Amino acid sequence: MTSYTPKNILITGAAGFIASHVANRLVRSYPDYKIVVLDKLDYCSNLKNLNPSRSAPNFKFVKGDIGSADLVNYLLITESIDTIMHFAAQTHVDNSFGNSFEFTKNNIYGTHVLLEACKVTGQIRRFIHVSTDEVYGETDEDAVVGNHEASQLLPTNPYSATKAGAEMLVMAYGRSYGLPVITTRGNNVYGPNQFPEKLIPKFILLAMRGMQLPIHGDGANVRSYLYCEDVAEAFEVVLHKGEVGHVYNVGTKKERRVTDVAKDICKLFSMDPQTNIKYVENRPFNDQRYFLDDQKLKNLGWAERTTWEEGLRKTLDWYTSNPDWWGDVSGALLPHPRMLMMPGGNEKHFDGSESSRFVNKSAASEASSTNPKGIIPQKAAIKFLIYGRSGWIGGLLGKLCDEQGIQYEYGRGRLENRSQLLSDLQIVKPTHVFNAAGVTGRPNVDWCESHKTETIRTNVTGTLNLADICREQGLLMINFATGCIFEYDAAHPEGSGIGFKEEDTPNFHGSFYSKTKAMVEELLKEFDNVCTLRVRMPISSDLSNPRNFITKISRYNKVVNIPNSMTVLDELLPISIEMAKRNLRGIWNFTNPGVVSHNEILEMYKKYIDPSFKWANFTLEEQAKVIVAARSNNEMDGSKLKAEFPELLSIKESLIKYVFEPNKKA
Repeated sequence: MTSYTPKNILITGAAGFIASHVANRLVRSYPDYKIVVLDKLDYCSNLKNLNPSRSAPNFKFVKGDIGSADLVNYLLITESIDTIMHFAAQTHVDNSFGNSFEFTKNNIYGTHVLLEACKVTGQIRRFIHVSTDEVYGETDEDAVVGNHEASQLLPTNPYSATKAGAEMLVMAYGRSYGLPVITTRGNNVYGPNQFPEKLIPKFILLAMRGMQLPIHGDGANVRSYLYCEDVAEAFEVVLHKGEVGHVYNVGTKKERRVTDVAKDICKLFSMDPQTNIKYVENRPFNDQRYFLDDQKLKNLGWAERTTWEEGLRKTLDWYTSNPDWWGDVSGALLPHPRMLMMPGGNEKHFDGSESSRFVNKSAASEASSTNPKGIIPQKAAIKFLIYGRSGWIGGLLGKLCDEQGIQYEYGRGRLENRSQLLSDLQIVKPTHVFNAAGVTGRPNVDWCESHKTETIRTNVTGTLNLADICREQGLLMINFATGCIFEYDAAHPEGSGIGFKEEDTPNFHGSFYSKTKAMVEELLKEFDNVCTLRVRMPISSDLSNPRNFITKISRYNKVVNIPNSMTVLDELLPISIEMAKRNLRGIWNFTNPGVVSHNEILEMYKKYIDPSFKWANFTLEEQAKVIVAARSNNEMDGSKLKAEFPELLSIKESLIKYVFEPNKKA
């Protein structure tokens, strides 16, 4: 039998129901293991689920999305992760009927990002993928043998289809790249901490309120239920004894009809089932039965310990002792709840109502803080429409608008889809448009070399599309571009202080990313409604952000040492907003004046942040051996921007004021 001992475990979705029980168990039982948990804190997650572990020295929580390749790669490397237990997923079937695309994004794309990070880093010794019994589809009512691990996958709803799709990716990475993968497929789980969109906690909370228990259809559907601590123990066994490349069913042969579950809960509350159970409209498709063969896991030494009666009583006791654990969940207690974020910010609430298609944060916060009824004030003179919500710059722009009281909304449409962009403009009615969307690579520009079509689609076609539509509507577009389209040459030698001006022709063609940015910049010259801002090697005061240039080079084993122009976002992003207010147009070198080298930055890092910090240099030739695409090195002439904004600090002054002084360690 296999025996495996992990060192540093990453658990995704660990503020959710099952994963929190697993994380708490491992933290408590294995003090020598480092447990890093990653969760974006979606509606069904709660940091309180991790309270038993939060003070433990071997526990670390990171808020973030598994869909962020930069973050995932950063965590795997910096935390020396050797084991991943992948629980993060959208799991509620009702929600999948309302918006299956969100399930595809989280369950398939998120899993793909994790797998690719494992392949790239090459350090993972176990990847445990948590799937569901629903991938098998419906089991025949008269079947006496459950689905075994080699049974055909026949998912019947969007949720289970995305989980099956994720399984295929896991299997493919195991076979193609030799990743040490293990997959689990589990029955229904119940117990403390579960969000009450699920059957058992929903029925308990409704019974606590003296309300009827709604059952989909006729209630004859059969399900198997496992208590959460038994399931946590199952994952402990799979972690230590599971065979790489194998699948394990986590199940029980003790089945119950949904009607019987409702009757058992009514009995515990001394309620009459005849008057307190109501039958409501069924789901679009509701599998009659899931039945698993769990012998393979039992062969590893696992066994179900908690009886149905004992588990249900423990669960009821917990919910009656913690009635406000989830806050206001009245919407989740509806017969067919909905609560998920639609792509681009369209939010579905519990009650199925649809809010604005966009998130207007500043208006909402202003309404709540200035009047008790939450009435949104009249539209201000300036309103921004921002593209690139999930990106670094786009996110920071939204925060700045909040701070300055500027109304803004994030665009929903994809840049390459003209009709969606037109719809955005008609609904939002902005005075200015900011384009901070674009493909820079996942996790870096090397990605673009093998994804040229996708890079062109966003960086060239999409940007031109948005510029043209804004021109037709008479709107100014602030376009965040790049200065990585130049490299030192005979006319602009390194160390000369002679920088590339706005009118100079790009001369760097070493990466496909830079080629697309140079191409679109040239074409945008034909649009008189565009303000192009050339950003370079962006830096911010957030030294935990993996996109921050300082964060990147402080994590590298070796760095080159070349002076470059750079952009301190803390100083320059507010200037971009002022440029929009002034309706400035044309091309602007959007960097702080002067240059700074890698070594100079790291010297500051050592002085202000970590006196023990050490690093080594290597040459461009040595660097070329570990990257796919060449990197741009240059100095940009900042005189045009400095003339418009005389208060603009030089790069070294700005680094000290905005980055290092605020982060200075005592």
